[in-house]
Amino acid sequence: MTIKNVHGNTLDLLGKAIVAGRYPPGSSMPPEPMLCEELGVSRTVVREAVKSLVAKGLVSTGPKVGTRVLPPQQWNWFDPDVVAWQSQAGLTREFLRDLQELRRVVEPAAVRMAAQRATDEDIAAIEEAFAGMKKAVEEGGDYVLHDLRFHQGLLSACHNRMLVQMSKALSALLRTSFEISTTRKDGPRNSLPLHRAVLDAVIARDPERAERAILVLIDGAREDIEAVLASRRPLPKLDTPSPLLRAA
Repeated sequence: MTIKNVHGNTLDLLGKAIVAGRYPPGSSMPPEPMLCEELGVSRTVVREAVKSLVAKGLVSTGPKVGTRVLPPQQWNWFDPDVVAWQSQAGLTREFLRDLQELRRVVEPAAVRMAAQRATDEDIAAIEEAFAGMKKAVEEGGDYVLHDLRFHQGLLSACHNRMLVQMSKALSALLRTSFEISTTRKDGPRNSLPLHRAVLDAVIARDPERAERAILVLIDGAREDIEAVLASRRPLPKLDTPSPLLRAA
């Protein structure tokens, strides 16, 4: 096992424990010697893992106070590890509500800009992603991967450097939504024409139509999530590969 793997495993174990509530907000984490013994790793590995947790906003460190767990409001929810740990601990209604509200704020504005600024190369990339989604529905395959590329393509096509950076951070959050929607019977098939409507509006250079179309898509995803939550079926975990669709 490499040092990198040891660090990654230690970080995962501590991150999961914090997000799952084993170390509640405001509490102090065990001292280094205790963590070393519990996890079977060196002090160097523990220290590096704690540094990573600090960077992700989960803990703070200081002289005489040790390592304290910060409240969830201060965690970096754009960090894929934090999102994955929350998925493993259980996707809460609050988390999913926050995600949907974020999408409603960011994506409509980005799609409006995409309809005004998208290049031929941008549109070709989004078309390719849509074709991948369609093929996954009809022949089986990784629908979620292509769905992510579709939305990342839209954010990239707005040609706003900050939104492009945000698209990278949003990927884990968007995957959460897409994984859940995919668990609904015929969810991907029913969403295809909604995605097509967004793409067609961007191609037509119609910002208002594009915004309306993406809102329909986002609200449909919210309804899918509510239905899955109401069914009490197990929610997908983001540390496993996306489920592949079967051929129609």
